[in-house]
Amino acid sequence: MSTAIYSHPDCLRHEMGDWHPEAPARLQAIDDQLILARLDGLFEQRSAPLADLEDVLRNHTPGAVALVRDQVPAEGDYYPLDGDTILCHHSYRAALRAAGAAVAATDAVIAGDIDNAFCSVRPPGHHATPTEPMGFCFFNNVAIAARHAMEVHGLERVAIVDFDVHHGNGTAAAFRDDPRVLMVSLFQHPFYPYCDPEPYTATSVNVPVPALCDGEAVRKLVNELWLPALHAHKPQMIFISAGFDGHREDDMGGIGLVEADYAWITRQMMAVAKQYAKGRIVSCLEGGYALSALGRSVVAHLRALAELD
Repeated sequence: MSTAIYSHPDCLRHEMGDWHPEAPARLQAIDDQLILARLDGLFEQRSAPLADLEDVLRNHTPGAVALVRDQVPAEGDYYPLDGDTILCHHSYRAALRAAGAAVAATDAVIAGDIDNAFCSVRPPGHHATPTEPMGFCFFNNVAIAARHAMEVHGLERVAIVDFDVHHGNGTAAAFRDDPRVLMVSLFQHPFYPYCDPEPYTATSVNVPVPALCDGEAVRKLVNELWLPALHAHKPQMIFISAGFDGHREDDMGGIGLVEADYAWITRQMMAVAKQYAKGRIVSCLEGGYALSALGRSVVAHLRALAELD
């Protein structure tokens, strides 16, 4: 499989203060682990473009865009949108790069230029609702890409897979009434963003799990809940909100996953994509704050996407 990695230096320039766990070092940790695994030369590195405003507005209201664009502070200053979602001088441009990576990867995968892609970008996106940023997230990268696939490329059915330890509430809100989009996820509950779990439907299989849930339990729910929904939906493309803060070394959450679990989940999604979607997958980084565990988990995810195991 040909797998490309999309990123850009602008994604390193966004920062929310030395105390903040969603830090530029996250992307550097991924790069370091790729080098340690001797895989850095095996993936095509592609530069993320800036998303067009039209792309962002397919998923976000003008007011949501203005909240980010119009509050950008001067160099060296910060502007808090909420207690943990903070703008610096470079944040708006980084958010456009993150969304632009997802859109560009979608174009390339649908064109058949590459088989799949991983967007090593920040800020993350899955908490950003159509109307407001929140939870470290400004624009919802995966939701923007999914809408691009449907509205620009004409796909009729897509799936979004989210394995971050936190619920992708922004993604769920974006597609709650859209039968074209199946969302399957797992998330620790009760936990941030402290919303009630949605009822299971044909297009919403968002599964709350308790703290201390381990890989065996997660594999069971994937087999029993995610996979039947995915086979019923027959997605023409799969988007992954790839959060690695459910790793047992990550104290941001309390789920006990390891690298092998992320690789296994990725392989299951690869099999579904090959059956219904010509293998088309675009994965976007979400959470993951224990730097070594994050880097190792992304390496496992990428190895599975490229079928190196």
